[in-house]
Amino acid sequence: MRTLSYVSALREAHAQLLSQDSRVFIIGQGLWSPWYAGGSMQDLEKQFGRDRVIDSPVSENATTGLAVGAALAGMRPIVFHPRMDFMLLAVDPIVNQAANWSYMFAGKVKVPLVIRAVINRGGEQGAQHAQALQAMFMHIPGLKVVMPATAYDAKGLLIAAVNDGNPVLYIDDRWLYAESGHVPEEMYSIPIGTAAVQRRGRDVTIVATSIMVKESVLAAEMLSREGIDCEVIDLRSIKPWDRDTILQSVAKTRRLVIADAAWHTCGVAAEIAATIGAEAFGHLRHAILRITLPDAPAPSSAALEAFYFIGAADVVSGVRQMFCGSSKKGPA
Repeated sequence: MRTLSYVSALREAHAQLLSQDSRVFIIGQGLWSPWYAGGSMQDLEKQFGRDRVIDSPVSENATTGLAVGAALAGMRPIVFHPRMDFMLLAVDPIVNQAANWSYMFAGKVKVPLVIRAVINRGGEQGAQHAQALQAMFMHIPGLKVVMPATAYDAKGLLIAAVNDGNPVLYIDDRWLYAESGHVPEEMYSIPIGTAAVQRRGRDVTIVATSIMVKESVLAAEMLSREGIDCEVIDLRSIKPWDRDTILQSVAKTRRLVIADAAWHTCGVAAEIAATIGAEAFGHLRHAILRITLPDAPAPSSAALEAFYFIGAADVVSGVRQMFCGSSKKGPA
């Protein structure tokens, strides 16, 4: 079984896509710098040329608008935004243009565009460099949103996104780059909208996104020593998201915790909680819990970051609250 790091799996997916399809090109800031892309596109410009791996000026709106036009013309661009925070400068071409063109032309026009947005956090970077904004884009009709949590999914979901034919926002978290796992050498894709059960359990369902999948699996291992058997579901895709898998799990466990490392109000966790609360209310033995960031900007102090960002301990605390009625830390 071959093992690759998350970042190496991303690099391999980009290389295989460029090799297989002449319509694929990558454009964005810092593509020729391993610091910006975290090694996920290292030396691709040497392998495929700088006309297909294009290091753009610092103009998120223009770069993304160019890619939308290229997609409409039949290319399959991947736009790279090294910080999701500054992708907000490209909201117009993403939301007003890419997400709407197919609908406005009755499905006769496709926009096969992938927008890769990286979540950065920690390191005392502060509020303008640490934002996880996935819920904003989950809200947009016509836009698909994926959030891989494993090396296997990092490769498979990127390939699926490029081949999808619709605009796909591909969100990866730098905190996952060093994680490793089984990654086949051949090209493969993962159906967008399909969750993965990372751990089977009978007592409580934990639905998690991105970095919180890793943390939730760790939490489940800790809780198992206390006699609480957790089922952990990796959402993988948040638009569309896999209702059926979660509903089936909740029907079995009758408890639901949702872990998403983004803000509490109107977040991914809120949407899932509202849906499951409406469609599976009769199965639930306890109110649904959301493990999220507080509704506050990210701090610039390492001491405050340690309290602000969530992890396995917060999931453990939330699950204990369900069974024991007490909590050490973390939003409910």
